Amino acid sequence: MGEKQKLVVLIGPTAVGKTNLSISLAEALNGEIISGDSMQIYRQMDIGTAKIKREEMKGITHHLLDIKDPDEAFSVADFQTIVREKISEIASRGKVPMIVGGTGLYIQSVIYDYQFAEKEENREIKQRLEALLDEKGIEYLYNKLKEVDPASAERIHINNHRRVMRALEVYEATGKPFSDNVSEQSYELLYDVTLIGLTMDRDKLYERINMRVDMMVDEGLLDEVKRLYDGGIRDVQSIQAIGYKEIYEYLDGHVTLEKAVEQLKQNSRRYAKRQLTWFRNKMTVTWFDVTGASQRELFDEIFTYVAGKLEQEANN
Repeated sequence: MGEKQKLVVLIGPTAVGKTNLSISLAEALNGEIISGDSMQIYRQMDIGTAKIKREEMKGITHHLLDIKDPDEAFSVADFQTIVREKISEIASRGKVPMIVGGTGLYIQSVIYDYQFAEKEENREIKQRLEALLDEKGIEYLYNKLKEVDPASAERIHINNHRRVMRALEVYEATGKPFSDNVSEQSYELLYDVTLIGLTMDRDKLYERINMRVDMMVDEGLLDEVKRLYDGGIRDVQSIQAIGYKEIYEYLDGHVTLEKAVEQLKQNSRRYAKRQLTWFRNKMTVTWFDVTGASQRELFDEIFTYVAGKLEQEANN
């Protein structure tokens, strides 16, 4: 087997400071950045997804930003295919590919030998589920999914009929939840991965998350979400994103703006906790605690580690 492609992956919870560090690293390593965020793929969704601004990029090429409209579906399998192509393309130009983001499942699907369950497709089961959809409606099937595979039900919107059906189909064909497809994957790395993570004292991180939400509101989050809302974008995958679903609740008249913003902060804090749990349980990460560290100290420490790893891999 030939030499594996070098790849740098920078992960961490929301608001921990990945963006600034990734730019400094990319400049120093001659790298290009691939977004590892499942929501930054959507156009018109900039503030709520904390998408990097053009002027913050400092000339570093970024990939997988603004590649889909908000009403288009996008799956882990789509992400895996596109990112693996991008890694080869970036490397072919003599650059170092870097994945930066916080969507653990998406990143995991790229770097490990992760196979999707297409081979378990069963026509008879599919036809029976389609008949149930016609007869009893999506709510019936979604409730069934919640019973047998709550983890998938939490990730899939009730109106995403195709994915609800797919998750049920895999469960019925294999007897195992669709979400287990992740935990049973081979953990063989497909790349020479330097996988680093940023972490921070929890109280400090939560304070940063709250401040970031306030900043998003000041920057015009409400107007951004209202444009999508007024454009008739609803009941789609993108609007399930934190930062959008809470403001939709306000625009629908269900809660006050103050309550929606508080809910957004709470959901963001909970998401950060889930991200850290995922990374620690599913990936072998070299962690750097950024609490109290200056940007310079942090960069020097991480750059020394990453450059050393890349040099070591090159010599093997």
